[in-house]
Amino acid sequence: MSIPSDIDIAQAAKISPIIAIAEKIELSEDDLELYGRNKAKIHLGVLQKFAGNPQGKYIDVTAITPTPLGEGKTTTTLGLVQALGSELGKKAIACIRQPSMGPTFNIKGGAAGGGYSQVIPMEDFNLHLTGDLHAIGVANNLVAAAIDTRMYHESRQSDDALKRRGIDKRLDIDPDSITWHRVVDVCDRSLRSIQIGLNDDKLADDSPSPVFPRLTGFDITVASELMAILALSATLKDLRERVGRAMIGLSHAGEPITLDDLGVAGAVTALMLDALMPTLMQTLEGQAALIHTGPFANIAHGNSSIIADMIALKLGDYVVTESGFGADIGMEKFFDIKCRYSGLVPNAVVLVATVRALKMHGGGPQVRPGAPLDPAYVQEDLPLLESGLPNLGAHIKNAKYFGIPVVVCINRFSEDTDAEIEMVSQYAKDRGAFAAVSSTHWSEGGKGARALAEAVVEACEQPSNFRFLYPLDWSIKRKIEHIATKMYGAGNVHYEPLAEEQIATYERVGYGNLPICMAKTHLSLSHDPVLKGVPTGYTIPVREVRASVGAGFIYPLIGTMSTMPGLATSPAYMKIDVDLETGKITGMF
Repeated sequence: MSIPSDIDIAQAAKISPIIAIAEKIELSEDDLELYGRNKAKIHLGVLQKFAGNPQGKYIDVTAITPTPLGEGKTTTTLGLVQALGSELGKKAIACIRQPSMGPTFNIKGGAAGGGYSQVIPMEDFNLHLTGDLHAIGVANNLVAAAIDTRMYHESRQSDDALKRRGIDKRLDIDPDSITWHRVVDVCDRSLRSIQIGLNDDKLADDSPSPVFPRLTGFDITVASELMAILALSATLKDLRERVGRAMIGLSHAGEPITLDDLGVAGAVTALMLDALMPTLMQTLEGQAALIHTGPFANIAHGNSSIIADMIALKLGDYVVTESGFGADIGMEKFFDIKCRYSGLVPNAVVLVATVRALKMHGGGPQVRPGAPLDPAYVQEDLPLLESGLPNLGAHIKNAKYFGIPVVVCINRFSEDTDAEIEMVSQYAKDRGAFAAVSSTHWSEGGKGARALAEAVVEACEQPSNFRFLYPLDWSIKRKIEHIATKMYGAGNVHYEPLAEEQIATYERVGYGNLPICMAKTHLSLSHDPVLKGVPTGYTIPVREVRASVGAGFIYPLIGTMSTMPGLATSPAYMKIDVDLETGKITGMF
């Protein structure tokens, strides 16, 4: 069966007015801030309005270690919501992240799902949506400007002169300690390292300053701490407090300097005010989807917002959210960071796997974008599949550490054979999965995910014993090492001298009790993207440790990590255009 492209499916769909979608989940027009006919922001007052409603069931969708072949977490999330709604008659709501336009215009593409399990309009979803990313970018760059402005004026003026201008305290920022970068929501490797503050003699007010020029860089917008703060804030008050305590670096005396110290926290909160409201959209089959925040999972905590989940859980019978990358990264951070701050307790985990990806973990041939797939991936090969199954087993074990029932979803492709599906299913159940079912939601929508939905409903009724992986009162090193050995299978951890120094500083100034947000490759359980399957006994290198104090976590940088991706040779933007007759966007996936 030939399936149209994602954008053709999305543009052929009948889109209901967003008010009609809102009414399905008991929201009125007064609860919304309309952004045209097809999307709206939800006022936070609905939390108080529906405070007496019972809490819905809470499901997290995660996956095995990602491969270039894709696993389909977002497609599974939306297919499951469609099946719960269209097939089982449940009031189901999806809560997913807004995609960065960096990957959208690069090789990865957008994140609206795919096939017949999508959020629509997919063009809106993948592009500007309601402007939240722009708000975060402006707010982040205001902070960067405030940092450099403060250093510039402090370096040129006496204490008395500063006081006459309303500055009562000299911050004495150490330029070498600054961790706050400027951001832009485009993949641009040329901005990773830049020099700023170059003197222009033609500008009258640009007299020399000993702190300039200085080296800094750009991150992609979704790597900003403000994105993580927004995703982890539960109220406006919480947002303001988190913004205020975000740390930009240290003084020369070694004391933390915050956005409150800079006097910029109030303005940042004002810029992010509308972004605090989740955006309401719809699936192809008319279920509600709450789109909010988009932190990356390898360099941040990789989950949509606490606020969206809180709202959805008061409006829906079942709320399905998604964690970024594999269960070792996004799911662990969902539990140990997001659930720790929200107080919400999940009922089930859906772990997505594909036969193709498992074959690659078993040592299958390398996959190159745009090149035809090797026959190993489109023909039955049980020995190769069996070699890759331990990666699935490792992630089932990871999920079960937290005491939650695990349902394995085998995202089925047309070339997968019944014998291959049965092998994966039996292996998963033998490793402790509550259920393991195949699903064809990509090609059939909710109908194709009915068996998955039935298994998830049953799993949500099972007894569970949710627990965190570690207590917060452990030392920073002990928490890092526990995650590395339990989640990743490492033998030990090595700390570079800079990381040792940073850990000592953070514990000295009182940040030692924060949860850990490991920043590592998503392409392996280890720190090395080349190591597929289930590597063990290796040493994890911690080269640097940073503190996102406003968001509320410490993030160690494991191996080589980049917070600013580069564009591919043939990025997705080369195929995107606009039909001049209809005004429709073309070429988007």
